[in-house]
Amino acid sequence: MSGHWDEWPPAKPIRVDGGIKARSKRGAIGEQWWSRRFISVLESYGMSGRLARGRSYARAGQVLDFELTQGKVTARVQGSRVRPYQVRIGVLPLTTAQWRRVQDRLASQALFRAKLLAGEMPHEIEEVFAECGTPLFPRSAADLDMHCSCPDWGVPCKHLAAVCYVLAEEFDRDPFRMLAWRGKARDDLLAALRQIQAGRVGPGQGVPAAGAARPGLDVQAPPLEECLDGFWSPGLSPACERWPPRAMQPPQTCCCECFRRLP
Repeated sequence: MSGHWDEWPPAKPIRVDGGIKARSKRGAIGEQWWSRRFISVLESYGMSGRLARGRSYARAGQVLDFELTQGKVTARVQGSRVRPYQVRIGVLPLTTAQWRRVQDRLASQALFRAKLLAGEMPHEIEEVFAECGTPLFPRSAADLDMHCSCPDWGVPCKHLAAVCYVLAEEFDRDPFRMLAWRGKARDDLLAALRQIQAGRVGPGQGVPAAGAARPGLDVQAPPLEECLDGFWSPGLSPACERWPPRAMQPPQTCCCECFRRLP
């Protein structure tokens, strides 16, 4: 017997109920720019036959489950044999120093902070990671550590491809899962951005520090029971009665409709 494994008629997988089905029914998988960037790395392997079967597996729900943790995705895929295949896709997480540089850069841009805090993934985030010397996405197939327990020697096999397509749609649903894969959970990242920003803005920088007194008018109003008779009558507020000082000259204007009574 000669030739490549994927040149032979593929065995039909055992159909399962309750698997994770890709939402996409036809065409490409991956709606957002970040999931498409991830899929482009997968497709750089050039094994179109395996990838096509992997999409079919993903759409049929052959991926039984998967778990995403820091630097690793593990999954089970039901193939043609009774026992599901064990799949693992690894990526190198960022170091603490690398994440610190990324967080400082993200926190320095109001647009990045606003979008991330709103649950959005700014397109420029890819450039931020690149400027910090650590690309957000795997640059090539060599940056992914892919293993499957099936007998197919090719990488990616259809089982690995199916998990990658399901993973891409998970990134569509929650882009922060992609960052968690690289080593930083959503809550940890957002907390770090808030902490960095709070450290940069303090007294004398436009935002009062926590607990600091805020400027205001020191106006003593009489007790309510002493002015019930005129409570519903238009009149000057205590602040207006003291403004402007008599040393000031016109214009005779005020913050309310009582300028005629000003000195």
